[in-house]
Amino acid sequence: MANDQIHIKDLLLRAIIGINEEERHNKQDVVVNITLYTDHTAAASDDIADTVNYKTIAKQTIKLVEESQFYLVEKLALEITELCLADPRVERAVVTVEKPGALRFARSVGVTVDRTRADMTSAEKH
Repeated sequence: MANDQIHIKDLLLRAIIGINEEERHNKQDVVVNITLYTDHTAAASDDIADTVNYKTIAKQTIKLVEESQFYLVEKLALEITELCLADPRVERAVVTVEKPGALRFARSVGVTVDRTRADMTSAEKH
């Protein structure tokens, strides 16, 4: 597996997320961090066609998050992870989704989902 990484940090978005009545009606802030593991052949070729286009991944993530209405942050993080792994050049994706201010006295609460392409393929078999 490749160890080269692409990072998308602190993508601040708004989503319907949560189980409480107010959360089901009012969008709230979520912060998304994504690490994509890929083989940086582009480092040698200097050609955009040889790398994962992080702008495309970010746009797809924005659309997914802003149109979603999940109950659990875990589900949202998994859906973003699956979106990232849809690019065949991404071998592994680590996605953290946080809800700032979800707990009193805490800056944020969040979850991290870490999946490889093989994880997703084996999950499909079950």
